[in-house]
Amino acid sequence: MSEDELEEIRRKKLLALQQKLAEEQRQAQMEQQLELQKQALLRKILTPEARQRLANLKMVKPEFTDQLELQIIQLAQQGKLPIPLTDEQLKQILVQLQAQKRETKIRRV
Repeated sequence: MSEDELEEIRRKKLLALQQKLAEEQRQAQMEQQLELQKQALLRKILTPEARQRLANLKMVKPEFTDQLELQIIQLAQQGKLPIPLTDEQLKQILVQLQAQKRETKIRRV
């Protein structure tokens, strides 16, 4: 391979890496913007105590809490939840969700 061919390959790889980095940055910005919008909606829907409970729960079960937040937003937008949702009402929702969760037991015979 000649020097020109090697330089062309290097230039193409550099360009591809730059494009990939730019795309990742755009994706991160979109995710951050969506998170900010979600938090703004939750501030309108939940009381401060309920938001604190969700924040505490998010430390323990982040995936579960993300899904719960989206469900709360959807239900509030549909008018199926009282606004503002108090801490006691959030506790009741969590208890209902916990009751729906099935436990798997393994028994030896």
